[in-house]
Amino acid sequence: MQRFPSFLIDGYNNFMSGRYVDERERYRSLAEQGQSPSTMVIACSDSRAAPETIFDAGPGEMFVIRNVANMVPPYEPDGHFHATSAALEFAVQALKIENIIVMGHGRCGGIRAALDPSAEPLSPGDFIGRWMSLVAPAAEQIQSNDIMTMAERQTALERVSIRNSIANLRTFPDITALEEEGKLHLHGAWFDISTGELWVMDSETGDFIRPGA
Repeated sequence: MQRFPSFLIDGYNNFMSGRYVDERERYRSLAEQGQSPSTMVIACSDSRAAPETIFDAGPGEMFVIRNVANMVPPYEPDGHFHATSAALEFAVQALKIENIIVMGHGRCGGIRAALDPSAEPLSPGDFIGRWMSLVAPAAEQIQSNDIMTMAERQTALERVSIRNSIANLRTFPDITALEEEGKLHLHGAWFDISTGELWVMDSETGDFIRPGA
């Protein structure tokens, strides 16, 4: 039998003797009454950009889905498996979420791969390549800009991808209907891992600005 990673056991023990003790009643309440978060965050799987940590969220405060490059595919009720769409459906219809935030981050590996057409697939199935094709048109346009440096291109595509995912959110009929009724709000955000800065997308212009700056 393989040994479970010891650092995870140590972390669990620290959790039980620390945070769980401080929030025991909250956990019990969540177990008995269920969750009722008002906000959903669609974030990247990158281990450096955990939304619960960035937003200092407690248990039950955010409904989070993470995937490569924090992307939302368009609405496709085709009978295939759609993890992100399933999470959206549950959040919107069952949890009655009021806010959906698409949160990207700097130095995203998925975005970097989308900008490198010469990259070799990681597997015969090329799951990442297929997934990142969602931003292929934008990647091609940005990649052809010789004035920008590679770092500038990557930041640009990271932010364009957020806007693209928000546009895809609006292809879901329930999301569009609720947004038009003012019951659901869509937001974009970008987190800089190296500086800790959070940039929020202006809903009217699409520009990213620092809150309070």
